Amino acid sequence: MTNNSIIYQVDAFTDQAFKGNPAGVMFVDDTVSESWMQQMAAEMNLSETAYVIPTGDAFHIRYFTPAVEIPLCGHATLASAYMLYQLGIKKEHETILFHAKGGDLSISKEGDWISMNFPTYPIHKINAPIAFKESLGFDPLETYSSNYDWIIAVAKSEEDILNCHPDFERMKANGLGHVMITAPGEAADFVVRCFAPFAGINEDPVTGSAQCALVPLWHLKTGKTSFDALQLSQRTGELKVKLIHDRIHIKGKCRTIFKAVLEV
Repeated sequence: MTNNSIIYQVDAFTDQAFKGNPAGVMFVDDTVSESWMQQMAAEMNLSETAYVIPTGDAFHIRYFTPAVEIPLCGHATLASAYMLYQLGIKKEHETILFHAKGGDLSISKEGDWISMNFPTYPIHKINAPIAFKESLGFDPLETYSSNYDWIIAVAKSEEDILNCHPDFERMKANGLGHVMITAPGEAADFVVRCFAPFAGINEDPVTGSAQCALVPLWHLKTGKTSFDALQLSQRTGELKVKLIHDRIHIKGKCRTIFKAVLEV
């Protein structure tokens, strides 16, 4: 199943080409080194490139930004599962189990949608960082912290999210290297944008793993357990999300953009 010379580029959380979040997907074996994975991810220059390594009936999965390895990535998981189904490696009725550094992930196919089962992230209310407004341009109504040094800022309206113009150099200088901003949506239950300059990603087009913190937050604020979420990046992305006990079900669609053969 593995082929260390083929890479796929898949647009995740969309069914339209050039929308959603592009991810690189490679099916490799355990002879591929971590340094090679990092170099390849830098070459792809996407927010994440995923490497899928078969292990029995399941798969190890690793995620690299152009700069660092990260423990969990929603859109690259979605793209990887999509390719397993597209290539017939897994049948549509079969569940996929990924072992990621951030936890075990169960994936299933539901018609045109792929459903991912992710862990929830704890959220803790905090005071807004002193440099927040000068870095991102608005004063949040509430601010929370969560796993992997994420700061979540709640804005008053979707307009505040759309009009946010972050200063990424100031963000990094002020320790604001992983920030989500969110607000009630007009055409969706909530909207979000995600910035991760510390990981080499100024703005992520669509961030599936952000739902691990956002769904508990919006459940706390509304009492609801099911949401339509919209990421307001330039490319945009749509997600259907649901809180079930201590897990988040994240549903999305994908579109393959190209398959390439490496010459190195």
